[in-house]
Amino acid sequence: MQTLELKIPPVVQVLVTASLMWTLAIAVPSLDFTLSASSLVVIVFAVIGVAFALCGVLEFRSAGTTVDPRVPEQSVSLVIRGVYRISRNPMYAGFLLVLIAWGMFLSNLASFVLLPVFVIYMNRFQITPEERHMREKFGEAYREYEAEVRRWI
Repeated sequence: MQTLELKIPPVVQVLVTASLMWTLAIAVPSLDFTLSASSLVVIVFAVIGVAFALCGVLEFRSAGTTVDPRVPEQSVSLVIRGVYRISRNPMYAGFLLVLIAWGMFLSNLASFVLLPVFVIYMNRFQITPEERHMREKFGEAYREYEAEVRRWI
């Protein structure tokens, strides 16, 4: 299973998850629901998700380190400022918020089943290998950061 570690770009994982959510919503129309003010909820979750992910990208760029999580060995600095004081993985947390918005837009309970699958997959095949590398590269500084800031939110 290590062959999947850090191989699939997270954006592709989001697109696959979103596609599967859409497929489930079509396949199980009996689980459709109506939420008052759903458009507002969708917009709020989507905007916060995009903003959170974008802030993570901007902090990495500002620190001059790689944004591509498939090559953690190219990390040149430990980024712990800005949005990284709230989450060790704001880009992934942002993606999750966008997927929640997508589920709300689809208005189908079946589509939400894939959200925990996305989190589990990201934890196992993306975050765990990244964290392992960060511990090796940045040692005690990363361990202290890890102890202070949650993985997601």
